[in-house]
Amino acid sequence: MSKPLTANRRQLVLGGAALAGASALGMPALVHAQGSRRPLKISIGRIPWAAGNSPMTQYMINNKLMERRASELGYDLTIDWREYPTALPMVEAMVGNNLDIGMWGNTPITRGLSTGLPISLMVVGEGHLRFLITTRKGSPIRNFADLKGKTIGVSLGGDPQSALFQMLRFEMGVEDIKETGIRFVNMPTHAQAASVPTGVDATCTIYPAYLAAQASGTVALANSFGYTEEHYDGPAGKGAGKLLPNAKKSPFFPDGYYLHRSFWIGRNGLIDQHPQAVLAFLIAQQESVAALSAMDPGVVSQLVRDYWKLDNVQGAKVVNDDVLFSRGWAWPTEADARAILETSRFMAENKVIEKPLAWSTIKGAFSRTAPLMKQAYDRLGSKPVAGEFTRTNVADLRGRPVWEINQWADRS
Repeated sequence: MSKPLTANRRQLVLGGAALAGASALGMPALVHAQGSRRPLKISIGRIPWAAGNSPMTQYMINNKLMERRASELGYDLTIDWREYPTALPMVEAMVGNNLDIGMWGNTPITRGLSTGLPISLMVVGEGHLRFLITTRKGSPIRNFADLKGKTIGVSLGGDPQSALFQMLRFEMGVEDIKETGIRFVNMPTHAQAASVPTGVDATCTIYPAYLAAQASGTVALANSFGYTEEHYDGPAGKGAGKLLPNAKKSPFFPDGYYLHRSFWIGRNGLIDQHPQAVLAFLIAQQESVAALSAMDPGVVSQLVRDYWKLDNVQGAKVVNDDVLFSRGWAWPTEADARAILETSRFMAENKVIEKPLAWSTIKGAFSRTAPLMKQAYDRLGSKPVAGEFTRTNVADLRGRPVWEINQWADRS
């Protein structure tokens, strides 16, 4: 169990604070004497109420993994860890040049790249997150047909909206979401969505928030993996655990209706000026993922009990879902990058952005960081072995690692 978080770490951050200064970087030796280390302060945003990024960053914080690696690489590093309820305020902070590193899902990444925001993609922050369509106990809404014409609460502009739209698209047989007659209302936090507040008939929320809300009467119809939940009663049968046949029509199966991947994002200015500090983050993040993957999932979840509000049993469910811990590594693959490409196509179809992202744009977003990720991979003993990246007998889509980006298939 981790030590209680300090008050300033618990404070919800809705904006940014000014960055500490940055200067040109010389090439440091691997180990530096105390007096020769360069002072550097960086800000990192996390979403501790979400999924895999939460215990992963908490382990990094508790064990000062990044500070230790940065020391080896020539820095006396101070980290301003910031907590955000969703990606949206984190995006706003980075747009204002007030955040160095953050974790975003496919949807805000797509928006950022489509507007030319000076950011780069790094390692996977979490993935294969379970999104659920929820309602209140006793609700007559039992299947997708019952949602037609209703009001659904969801985090607009974020991954929950994209996941929800994909679920509705396949299960209600529509290309244009307007054909469903559903009205969508913004939910500022995952917890609010999970509570199914007055004014909405149903919501879409994430697994940790849903599990915490079950005690207050929230029930679920179906999830983004393509399976029914306990409140479902419809063409697929009754109750939880039944595969919805339309899920197999998704290009993302077996991941489900939606290929969820959240990436760590770096401000280009930081990457250009302090690549070795970014390398320290990449190494430390993978060290955390590897350590937690070897632990009991219930124990892992208790690192962030203050956020998830779940016991060992419930918390283990969230940990077991996450692609970080099922893989044991966070290096991006071609399929992970494809999640952004397909999200951009879907967003363009629904007039959220003007046109889909070019595959070259997505690959270009890795151009600064791919060499650093290869360095981190090599420093950690080149694990996992190369064959793990292209395995197909697994529940998640994979592909060649990011440092083999020039061999990725042409998807233009």
